Amino acid sequence: MPFPLSLQVINALAEVISGGSYNDSTPSIGIYRSGPNIERFMGACNIEFQVTGSRVPNLVDCLIQINNGPDAQETLPRIIEAASDPRDFINEPERHGAVVDYLNGALSYDGFELRQTGGRMRLLEAGKSTPVLERLSGIVEVISFDTVQRDLDRALDSSRSDPEDAVTAACSTIESVCRSILTELGEPLPDKKDVTGLYNAVRKPLGLSPDRSDINPLIADDVRKVLSGLHTVIQGIGALRTHGGDAHGRERGFVRIDERIANLAIHAASTASLFLIETWQRKFPALPLRRHDDTSGRLETN
Repeated sequence: MPFPLSLQVINALAEVISGGSYNDSTPSIGIYRSGPNIERFMGACNIEFQVTGSRVPNLVDCLIQINNGPDAQETLPRIIEAASDPRDFINEPERHGAVVDYLNGALSYDGFELRQTGGRMRLLEAGKSTPVLERLSGIVEVISFDTVQRDLDRALDSSRSDPEDAVTAACSTIESVCRSILTELGEPLPDKKDVTGLYNAVRKPLGLSPDRSDINPLIADDVRKVLSGLHTVIQGIGALRTHGGDAHGRERGFVRIDERIANLAIHAASTASLFLIETWQRKFPALPLRRHDDTSGRLETN
């Protein structure tokens, strides 16, 4: 991501966090926060901040210092996403929309946008999000496939800064979906737990084998080609993880893939994962999609 951000974004962010000046008669864009509340907000973002004078100028100075520092790319997205957290606007959803629009109006000139994926806001490069990614994030948020969401978040966060890790996470996304579905169906995990082995294990209960005979003859050959292609794509992502990802280590200073290939793997993995989840929901409509609200229900991935 290109940093530092513009001063306009910093001022807009300070306006949203602080809620504006106490003496300002115009309605606040964000949530009005007193000095101690701003300190608590910044503390929750792991930023040491103390109001020693006027709260808004102090906050702007702090954000400018972060923006010009070495950790801006890691720290500022966290602050921006926290400032637009939808949970702070549960009773005022229209106000949340206004905050997001306000921030996006400034962010667009820097090539960024805030998008809601599932239950959280994400700062993305403009145009990076797609309907498939948003749909997949929304589904895994609802059914609490927590490992899937973590792998997807990791892939998106790493695509530019660490494309090799993004490919590894994209492959893990499919693996997490397959493992989660097998567990929900009470099916045993295969002996070979790589992405190809897991997909092969989940194909039968989901009815995705290319050689199935119960398909309308008019489209049977077409469906078989699509399913065979899906298998090939998943195998390819697994091979790319082995040869181009970081799952098995990497040489210092040697970059095997670039952001384009990482994004290709992310979007392909997301499309495959979404298809598997939607197929499961269609084939087993009476099977409740359990929420894993405690650690005992969480699945682990290799």
